[in-house]
Amino acid sequence: MAVVFRWLIRIAAGLIGLVVLAVIGVYYFASQSLPDYDATVEVTGLSAPVEIVRDNANVPHVFGASDADVYFGLGYAHAQDRLWQMTMMRRTAQGRLSEVFGARTLNTDSLMRRLDIYRLAMRSVAAQDDRTRAALEAYSAGVNARLAEINDNALGRGAPEMFLFNTPVAPWQPGDSLAIVKLMALQLSGHLGEEVLRARVSLTLEDRKRIADILPDAPGNGIAALPEYASLAPGAPRYAEDSPPPGMLWPVPPRGLAGASNAWAAAPSRSASGGTLLGNDPHLGFTAPSVWYLARLELAAGGVIGGTIPGIPVVLTGRSAKLGWGVTSSYLDDQDLYVEKLNPENPQQYLTPQGYKDFISRPSIIEIKDAAPVTLTLRWTENGPVLPGSQFNLDAVTPPGHVMSLAWTALSPNDTTLSAAIAVMNTSSVQEAIAAAEGYIAPSQNLMLADQTGIAMKMIGAVPRRDPRHQSQGRMPSQGWRAENRWMGRMPYASNPEFVNPRGGILGNTNNKILERPFPNHISFTWGDTQRINRWQRLMQSRQVHTRDSLIEAQLDPVSFTARTLLPLVGADLWFTGQAAPEGTPERQRQITLALLADWNGEMNEHLPEPLIYAAWMRALQDRLIRDELGPLATEFKHLEPIFIERVFKNVDGAGIWCDVIQSAPKETCTDMARIALDDALIWIAEHYGTALESLRWGDAHQATHDHPVLGEIPLLKTFVNIHQSTSGGDNTLLRGRTSGEDPDPFTNVHGAGYRGVYDFTDPDSSVFIISTGQSGHPLSRHYDDLAQLWRRGEYIPMSLDVNLARAASVGITHLVPRR
Repeated sequence: MAVVFRWLIRIAAGLIGLVVLAVIGVYYFASQSLPDYDATVEVTGLSAPVEIVRDNANVPHVFGASDADVYFGLGYAHAQDRLWQMTMMRRTAQGRLSEVFGARTLNTDSLMRRLDIYRLAMRSVAAQDDRTRAALEAYSAGVNARLAEINDNALGRGAPEMFLFNTPVAPWQPGDSLAIVKLMALQLSGHLGEEVLRARVSLTLEDRKRIADILPDAPGNGIAALPEYASLAPGAPRYAEDSPPPGMLWPVPPRGLAGASNAWAAAPSRSASGGTLLGNDPHLGFTAPSVWYLARLELAAGGVIGGTIPGIPVVLTGRSAKLGWGVTSSYLDDQDLYVEKLNPENPQQYLTPQGYKDFISRPSIIEIKDAAPVTLTLRWTENGPVLPGSQFNLDAVTPPGHVMSLAWTALSPNDTTLSAAIAVMNTSSVQEAIAAAEGYIAPSQNLMLADQTGIAMKMIGAVPRRDPRHQSQGRMPSQGWRAENRWMGRMPYASNPEFVNPRGGILGNTNNKILERPFPNHISFTWGDTQRINRWQRLMQSRQVHTRDSLIEAQLDPVSFTARTLLPLVGADLWFTGQAAPEGTPERQRQITLALLADWNGEMNEHLPEPLIYAAWMRALQDRLIRDELGPLATEFKHLEPIFIERVFKNVDGAGIWCDVIQSAPKETCTDMARIALDDALIWIAEHYGTALESLRWGDAHQATHDHPVLGEIPLLKTFVNIHQSTSGGDNTLLRGRTSGEDPDPFTNVHGAGYRGVYDFTDPDSSVFIISTGQSGHPLSRHYDDLAQLWRRGEYIPMSLDVNLARAASVGITHLVPRR
């Protein structure tokens, strides 16, 4: 027995030793790709030495003898820290993910091939101005210099993910950067999905008037009545069946997550210091690492510092010594779906105003890891590419004998967006920046500007010119063979909304409706915010003058205007009513809940129970109201629709009818539905967080989930690569933490301000910024998540162009020298 025991000990010790050796081996190979920031590297493609000073937050400050050399240095720095991220974005744009991940990403590759984004980006290289082409070529050379260094010195394939996935990395090309710009446009576009959803709702609801309740317009003047979708697409199925899940690395965000942001500026007359102020926090889906990467470039026109996106050689939001710029999603309606009628005698033709024409078509082969390749037939109409019915729920709104095509401004082969962005970065005044942005195509943005004396906001991007007779006004798929439905080019840039030095001295945008114009000059019928703007107005008007800190306070404000508005409406007949109830009974829980909410000020603080109770109640209430009318389609409404709830409980235009359950004999009131939904919410909370209501924490449910897009779902590995943090804020607060809406954790924070910056032109070096993770994309780097806790706590790091400050506490200085 003793011998057996000794052998068991030896075997166990041996196994432990093997595990330790395996862990050491994995760590060794993975750590080989950690960049050395304190090195001298000989590279090809430089005209003179380049110095990359990494400050104590690992922000690279790039210095070179020419702009081209500086862009070279940025490309090198991006590839040092974010090579895997850049590679994945490029493969996504190319439609080549399945070569690495197999059939799981076939749906994504199919979409990208059909949109033809990568080929269009390559064609757009020739459309760039000379300065931009030079920047793209130098940036590409910098990325390739890092690739050559990795290959020559066996630096762990450049990223630890490369050991897990066979991912050959081709040299970077100028068109690759343009492809990532187009990919970002796709990730910020949501009108395609809105058109499909409106059509599906139109087919599902028997009472057309109820569409205005569940899909309400932003407050303001209404529009003329639209035709029923069934009349635009006769034969479309009247059911709400969903398409299958899109699959891994799907680049199109779910409804409600197609981009958002905050930006505000104060003129000298509204600034305590007498100089201009600008704050910007663009909102994107959370990933690890963040989409954003901080950098400073010392160009011939002067230093610029701010947020970049790896793969793109431009500071997209930031400042120079004289100008600050920020962006918010404009929600411009730059996408239209078209129902294309097939020729019954020749399905290779579709109907146009001039008769039937052949599709432009070509085959495209998708290589799939561990499976046979798939050949797609890509088809284009005069309106745009044909999309398969299996994507975006198009089958549900496409009648037999028809297909659906997409018109989208980003599908331009002459896209000069990057040229415009680089031009803005090199200007020094508001008016120069507005003029420089004319070449911007997509994604459309509101460009917030501040120079040393003035402020402005200009919507940039190509606005489609639509015919006033357009059947659906771009709100639903329309008949592609009718001339009045087709685009007629681009509206003049001068017609894009513009606000320069307003009398009140304050400008701001929270993706809210910015003007009221009749169709076709309307910009959009779908806006990203009807709620946050109200809180922003309150904060801005409560002070005569503002400071850098007051703009920061607005960025971090967790108070929900929505909660303050809806709770008095929904709970009007429930507050402090009912008989005394014993402890632990449902009635007693309801009374405790209502007492807590009655004293609550709407602050979505991570440490409070009220935000979780409120969010669960409103979620249950909306589901109760719409489930019987919309059936399975109700799952498309994953987030609270505040105007819908308000219309129902105020009975606007008869919207109170939603409270009555169609299938039941009794006539339910809105008070009944509010009470039932509250009980639903309390049961859900008890099942997930317990029955001690006073000890609940919103932050336990509202975790910011910065997940690695590939490794984040792999057991054990996800512990090391995902960054989860308790956060305040919510769907409709200025400190916006958009929730997933997906069970089993519907309140996880999946979309928010991955970048925050505030620029003060009285003392520019007192400006500050932050990103939500860290600069490095390498999970073993201390800079992978070192900024995450600062971001969570609402702290910032200095945004200085002072070279001495960057050097004073640098984590390393890289010298790139021309190869002899």
